[in-house]
Amino acid sequence: MRYEFCCPTLFGLEGIVGDELRFGGKLEDVRVENGRVLFSGDERTLIWANLWLRCAERVLIKVGEFPAKTFSELFDGVYELPWHDFIPKDGAFPVKGYSLDSALHSIPDCQSIVKKAVVKSLSESYGTEWFEESGARNQIQFAIKNDVAEIFLDTSGSGLHKRGYRANSNAAPLRETLAAAMVKLSRFKGRDEFLDPFCGSGTIPIEAALIASNRAPGLNRSFDAEQWDWIAPELWTQAREDAQAAIREGEFRIFGSDIDPDCVGLSITNARKAGVGDLVWFTKADACRLKLKEREGTLICNPPYGERLMDQRSAQELMHRFGTVAGQSPMKQYIISSDGEFERFYGYKADKKRKLYNGMIRCDLHIYYKNPTERVPFRAKPIPKKSFGNGRKNRSYRGK
Repeated sequence: MRYEFCCPTLFGLEGIVGDELRFGGKLEDVRVENGRVLFSGDERTLIWANLWLRCAERVLIKVGEFPAKTFSELFDGVYELPWHDFIPKDGAFPVKGYSLDSALHSIPDCQSIVKKAVVKSLSESYGTEWFEESGARNQIQFAIKNDVAEIFLDTSGSGLHKRGYRANSNAAPLRETLAAAMVKLSRFKGRDEFLDPFCGSGTIPIEAALIASNRAPGLNRSFDAEQWDWIAPELWTQAREDAQAAIREGEFRIFGSDIDPDCVGLSITNARKAGVGDLVWFTKADACRLKLKEREGTLICNPPYGERLMDQRSAQELMHRFGTVAGQSPMKQYIISSDGEFERFYGYKADKKRKLYNGMIRCDLHIYYKNPTERVPFRAKPIPKKSFGNGRKNRSYRGK
């Protein structure tokens, strides 16, 4: 049976997810939209997407779409959908969602209406008015935008960024899907050296190792759809066996370092949980004292930029010192920062920039790929000390 799927993404990653589906999943009807990617397929497509997508947030089945300016329209539209095709008699079906620019703006009321409509539909299908919901979870999601409701079933459960290796993290972790996207943008395949000099909990080097070894990011975790009785268990078993067989053996030069020894220990633990403990090397080191002038390869990092670690002044001073070391390195560099003056303090204009979002923080990925002799200094004179920051302290942050 064919299904319509939707993968929500972090803003800026839609095109990368589209390419993953086209080239990795070999799908032809991929449609990229703001904040999401749509495609279609069968049960095998559902399983592949959950196991292999590195940069999507989750995999949803689109159950239906209809106008919904009133609660009656919302109820009738949900009620008419084929819920008995998905949810068994004992299935649990919690409801969550959101509404934007629509007459129906009360989320609790919309949740209640959707739940009641699904209960009525299933009651007529199964001949009962009471559902204990003791079985597998079938998370229902609604999205109401401009008075049009879209109804989904979440096949993933926990977000796809939760690979299963990072139970613990440092104070400012980078989401795994964003880390993987940065590695994919660099086109790193494992042939050259890779370095993250601000590794934190190790997310970027671990994602680089997963990509280099062609290890499916979802191999070590479970998904809600694995418990659904309309998907044959042997399909999941076969897909996991195929993913295991696809892992590439090899010796890779993937390194991470951090000035905090606790972060180094945490990174080592996380790499082992991810199954790449023997592919990544973590060490304690001051990024501003690394000898990078003769090193080649790819450098990707998420340094502090005054949002969740340090204040802005300290982060800018750190980048100024790091720029004097890394600016003359022939390594290709991909540095993410929310500081609009990053290039000024780093000391060089980026050869290219790409807008990304770290959670809800708008950032730029500063890309340096030219030879050091061809890089354009941002300014010739040293930055006076009083120019650093504005004394702004780090702000509170809540991720998605």
